[in-house]
Amino acid sequence: MGKTRYKFKEEHYPYFVTCSTVKGISLFAYQDISKLIIESIKHLQNKEKVELYAYVIMHNHIHLIVEGKRLAIKMGRFKSFTARCIIDYLKAHNRRYYLSELIAYKHSKHKDSEYQVWQKGVHPKQISDVRMMNQKIEYVHCNPVKAGFVNLPQHWKYSSARNYLGEDNAIIPVTLFSV
Repeated sequence: MGKTRYKFKEEHYPYFVTCSTVKGISLFAYQDISKLIIESIKHLQNKEKVELYAYVIMHNHIHLIVEGKRLAIKMGRFKSFTARCIIDYLKAHNRRYYLSELIAYKHSKHKDSEYQVWQKGVHPKQISDVRMMNQKIEYVHCNPVKAGFVNLPQHWKYSSARNYLGEDNAIIPVTLFSV
């Protein structure tokens, strides 16, 4: 495989990133696993000093708009930590079907673990202007609507759409982007 065009290039720009489960396995349909992701995102914010502008947690992927220093390293640690937590959860709750899927779909080059939770990479896209930032925020918030899960973005519990509407039932604080 050649070099990827997806890289974190400059630290003073926000990035749109996507983290997808291997083969689109719907791990985040489990509320407990989604809570693991939420706590890990909060850790990125509070301990790793990553600025979060928008997010959505879907059943098999997450989208984030983030900014910070050393994002490639921090996102790698995020994925590694959450993978370990998800595997531990699946083992503790005897979810053999999902565990077998995470073994079966593991890429042959993924040798450091028996399981593979995440697809390789996060495919960061640098956000270079206000128009692009607004477009990406809208894309993130409309993802559950487009998937047919809800009629309005704010109806999806695991999204920053509620933050942008000023609702007090948002589950992760974000830095609101405004011009």
